[in-house]
Amino acid sequence: MPKIYRIFVSHAWEYNDEYYRLLRLLDAASYFSYSNYSVPGHDPLHTRTNRELEQALYDQIRPTHIVVVLAGMYVSYRYWIQKEIDIALEMGKPILGIMPWGSLRIPQAVQDAADEIVGWSTSSIVTAIRENAL
Repeated sequence: MPKIYRIFVSHAWEYNDEYYRLLRLLDAASYFSYSNYSVPGHDPLHTRTNRELEQALYDQIRPTHIVVVLAGMYVSYRYWIQKEIDIALEMGKPILGIMPWGSLRIPQAVQDAADEIVGWSTSSIVTAIRENAL
């Protein structure tokens, strides 16, 4: 039976092209199965306070095999993406950074935390997930 990778993708809880683009790449990957533990805009967490939101993020990340950080969004959504990175590090979850499309640089915080950084290639992303996931 093939492994089903439990993935949390950091993406700031609102519609964005990078997040859905990544999911399309993963969906199209051959011989690769995953479960999405992310918090997309169409299915948000229902919390009232930042403390509740932080606890909900712990609950979302806890069962995953790997946390994927879309590094191009880090600057705009620094606080919560950094919180997700910190939670992943605290839990010992591997972190995969995905470099922004067409960019040669990523934020230092993502570089420092990531176990591996890859570009926007289905094979690179899937290989990195397979090699780094718990």
